[in-house]
Amino acid sequence: MKQKTGCSLPEATNRYIELKQALGRRFSLERRVLETIGDCMIRLGASDLTQSVFEHWSQTVTRLSPTVRRNHMRIVRNFCLYHRRTNPECFVPDIDGFPRPHQPVQPYIYTDSDIIHLLQAASELKPVPLSPLRPQVFRLAIVLLNTTGMRRGELAHLTIADYDRNDCSLLVREGKFHKQRILPLSGDASRELEAYLVARLQRHFPVDEDSPLLWNRYCNGYSGSGLGDGIRELVRDAGIRTADGHLPRVHDMRHSFAIRVLLRWYKNGVDVQVKLPVLATYMGHVSIASTEYYLPFVAELAAAASERFRERYGALVRPFPDGGAA
Repeated sequence: MKQKTGCSLPEATNRYIELKQALGRRFSLERRVLETIGDCMIRLGASDLTQSVFEHWSQTVTRLSPTVRRNHMRIVRNFCLYHRRTNPECFVPDIDGFPRPHQPVQPYIYTDSDIIHLLQAASELKPVPLSPLRPQVFRLAIVLLNTTGMRRGELAHLTIADYDRNDCSLLVREGKFHKQRILPLSGDASRELEAYLVARLQRHFPVDEDSPLLWNRYCNGYSGSGLGDGIRELVRDAGIRTADGHLPRVHDMRHSFAIRVLLRWYKNGVDVQVKLPVLATYMGHVSIASTEYYLPFVAELAAAASERFRERYGALVRPFPDGGAA
């Protein structure tokens, strides 16, 4: 990466990161990855990012999984593509030399029966000194994750002030890409939340506005990882397994939410394509392309889409003389 414009690599890196952050991205991982490239160049005494430097740096990340390694290499490549706009001769890594991407994980779609079993398992949890409201906390977590489709980290960051009793809604302040949004709650979710707050008030636990919604005594609130660990234990206790016998991911609840919304729209005769931007906004996505990732073509969706097609265009389909269709 030759600095013919007089812009050093650190300067170009900082400009790139500042641009992405101004567009709403956190870019903390990207900064760390690009800093390792700079450190590698310093060790090698290199003034330019070249194929040789990139290959040397690539050897320092071989301990990572192929997927993570590919992501780190892609971060460097994206930066190089940005830098090429002002430095036409700069080096850009060939993506064909990156580790092959893994096959996307097929999400597990939680059924209504699964959710009932999870709620029962949560209700049977025993309070512990550091989490005296453990049953109520995890019941509420299961309800909110499955009725709002919010991210686990977003749920962990909620405070009591983020719940609007009058509108029965939650304000998500710590969304991905710094996107703030308001989530209207279902009647069941509102009742579950109210019951939890009443139990908290009756036990004289903190109910001030800046107190974490999912409260415990350990650090005054659950972390995203702590919440995930607890829910995975509930999934195990409820005996929920994927087709190949593995535990479903907590993140699959977000996929399940999106699928249920689409099925409800199909059932109610809603124009799905018109409504997809609404779902994207509700889930905190930058575009509907991100939302479509959460909509695998599962059997229920295939059946609903086929039925929609049959209702609208079935009369136009005529069988061929040999038994086919036209």
